[in-house]
Amino acid sequence: MPLALLALAIGAFGIGTTEFVIMGLLPEVAGDFGVSIPTAGYLVTGYALGVMFGAPLMTVLGTRISRKRMLMLLMGLFVVGNLLSALAPTFGLMLAGRVVSSLAHGAFFGIGSVVAADLVAPHKRAGAIAMMFTGLTVANVVGVPLGTFVGQSVGWRVTFGLVAALGVVGLTGVAKLVPDMPKPEGVRLRHELAALKNVQVLLAMAMTVLGFGGVFAAITYIAPMMTHVAGFADGSVTWLLVLFGLGMVGGNLVGGRYADRALMPMLYASLGALAVVLALFTVTAHNKVTAAVTIALVGALGFATVPPLQKRVLDHAHGAPTLASALNIGAFNLGNALSAWLGGLVIAAGLGYTAPNWVGAVLAAAALALAVLSAVLERHGAADGPPAARPSSADRQAVATH
Repeated sequence: MPLALLALAIGAFGIGTTEFVIMGLLPEVAGDFGVSIPTAGYLVTGYALGVMFGAPLMTVLGTRISRKRMLMLLMGLFVVGNLLSALAPTFGLMLAGRVVSSLAHGAFFGIGSVVAADLVAPHKRAGAIAMMFTGLTVANVVGVPLGTFVGQSVGWRVTFGLVAALGVVGLTGVAKLVPDMPKPEGVRLRHELAALKNVQVLLAMAMTVLGFGGVFAAITYIAPMMTHVAGFADGSVTWLLVLFGLGMVGGNLVGGRYADRALMPMLYASLGALAVVLALFTVTAHNKVTAAVTIALVGALGFATVPPLQKRVLDHAHGAPTLASALNIGAFNLGNALSAWLGGLVIAAGLGYTAPNWVGAVLAAAALALAVLSAVLERHGAADGPPAARPSSADRQAVATH
């Protein structure tokens, strides 16, 4: 694997840390600014919305410059946003800093996926994408717990200052290690938009929303589920999330490895197993050992779907994959928001803290059904849709030389 993938993974590590670390620091931030915990929760919601809307916006703005330069600009934006969060004198400016940093999220992973895939031979593309996403998964094992500990010990502003420093390291790595690949000739915004008319691209995005939504239906409410149902102490939740992160790391690497060999069978296996495990979670949540094992399995099976789905979007978006790739990152956040809302509904209906697991199982099963539909349509040649811009001869030559 090219060393340039390390630079992308470092950037992904910083982005993953800043996305999730705020969840463990909400009490400290709320206390410093004198706001309620629900109000401080806007720092999470604002970030998610920024990812959803920022992914297409920043990708469109970057269609006129090289992908390396755009990645550098995005990491610069990430650094500015986290510095603003670290130094914010008011809650409003803190929220603004979160939104600014979130604008880099979707476009970085979207463009980074395209760059990672172009750095290697076609049969290694999913593995290269998985390598970049390893930074995001490792952030949940190392960055988030460490950032939470630092924030609770010496102040949350220090945490965001350190994350900004990580962004500087990622920016330097991109500048030094990522080759200056020219912007593909003949690719315009209308070509990028045309990729969204491809039924297979839309089906892959829908699978992303439903599949990863299944994961977050359970994980969003993991704290009350583990403390009230499994019987864990409040302080154990952090380490249970580390288990979830370890599962994510393993699932991401396995998904990348086998998606290059058999993409659709990998999706069938991971989505099907995810639906079963989430359904069983309603039972295993009542025991500490089985609950901990299940949490790791949910992380592994959920992230095993990421490389194959991202690669499927790239494959079917043809010569204009950048916008579709970035939108698929936004689809993860849409799935998170949708599943958190549905999980809250079933809890509010009095069905208990394990009820979101059933929501997750249904969502994962729906994603599996879409995967089967996608394969059937592809087999019969009925889901090509209006093609996006095909790769130019220069693009084909560039891929052939990797």
